[in-house]
Amino acid sequence: MQPSSRRIRGPGRAAVLASMTALTLAVATSAGTGRLSHGTPHTAGPAAQPTRGATVGPCMISGTLGVQMSEGMPTPPGYTRSTGTVRALNLMIDFPDAPGEGTAAERLAEFFPQTEKWFSTSSYGRLDYRPEAPIADWLRMPRTFKEYGIERGAPFDPGYRQLVEDIVTAADPEVDFGAYDLVNVLTTPNAGPSALDTVLSVTFAGNHEAPVADGVPVSNASFVYSRQDDGSGSYEETGYRVLPHENGHVFGLPDLYTHEGGGAVGHWDIMSEDWGANNDFLGWHKWKLGWLDDNQVSCVTGSGTVEYTLTPLAREGGPKLVFVPLDGRTGIAVEVRTGEGNDEAVCKAGVLVYRIDAEVDTGRGPVTVYDSGDDSGGCTRRPNVHAELSDAPFTAGETFKDQESGVQVTVDRVDLSGKYTVRVTRS
Repeated sequence: MQPSSRRIRGPGRAAVLASMTALTLAVATSAGTGRLSHGTPHTAGPAAQPTRGATVGPCMISGTLGVQMSEGMPTPPGYTRSTGTVRALNLMIDFPDAPGEGTAAERLAEFFPQTEKWFSTSSYGRLDYRPEAPIADWLRMPRTFKEYGIERGAPFDPGYRQLVEDIVTAADPEVDFGAYDLVNVLTTPNAGPSALDTVLSVTFAGNHEAPVADGVPVSNASFVYSRQDDGSGSYEETGYRVLPHENGHVFGLPDLYTHEGGGAVGHWDIMSEDWGANNDFLGWHKWKLGWLDDNQVSCVTGSGTVEYTLTPLAREGGPKLVFVPLDGRTGIAVEVRTGEGNDEAVCKAGVLVYRIDAEVDTGRGPVTVYDSGDDSGGCTRRPNVHAELSDAPFTAGETFKDQESGVQVTVDRVDLSGKYTVRVTRS
């Protein structure tokens, strides 16, 4: 697949916000353990896929076979499960021409415990993400970084295949790969170009052609390279966020940025922008991952006007998502976003409305956020936060209307506890 790049204009400079589109190939996973197996494929996503009733069934849109990392539900086989205990193997590697910068423990500390806390907060504790690093030192590769031919957009073969084979050979005496659900390869940050010039970080998810170690294919692996440090002084607090983004692919989520940048979704999902201030997943993604129950989702299938109550997405419990299916592959989602939890960059709380298309490939714009104030310039000037969409949410008294479908969403009121009442009209 073609790599995508994201660019946000900040005060006086441009920062490249890119991580290449994850390759998506089918592989079998065990629904019982989430670990990779050679057996019959099971459904990825939540550890146990409940039987969906008629109330939400029409809202489980899906794409046709061949769509790369579709937003459709349920998540197809091959990805790591996204609920319960997930063990993440972390290997810090360096090269003869790029010896480890600092200690391997320091490199690991750039991502943990922040990443596990991020997932715990976002999932309301439903994902027990457990990072492990059985090898405490740098794992030296037998070839130079240059010899692997790793560059932006590089396919799995031949360079990454060779790298994975060398990692397995070096680590296998001390690592049981079969005990883990995913692999994070944290390279020394001095290997390859600066992330300000070219972001190499990439995930190969559901890769059934991956080398085998301890009887399982290393098929869900994220590779992180140079530091995503834009010079704003926020790296120590925000630099880890590339890893939740990359691991999002391991769980089956697509890139939401496009070749034109992050203007389709802005900072409303970490799969769109993973630089700068913290942000969360969209409610659709939380439902797809099994972090929202079906009874927290209202599926609007009938015509007329119906009133719904929504609680902020960051808070555990309560109704979270209203979804209006337009056909079998597209729909309009409605949720409440506030400056809580992982959503520290929210400068305008309110009702976020967006369109999902399960027929669109990763990195091609499968999600589009609707802006309540077109060409307003937004309400934030924080670096690496897409300004124009920062004030996208609708507030009390405002109405969104999709001219094509006739769907209308009116924000009626918000009470002192932060609950929003919306009226959804479907003609």
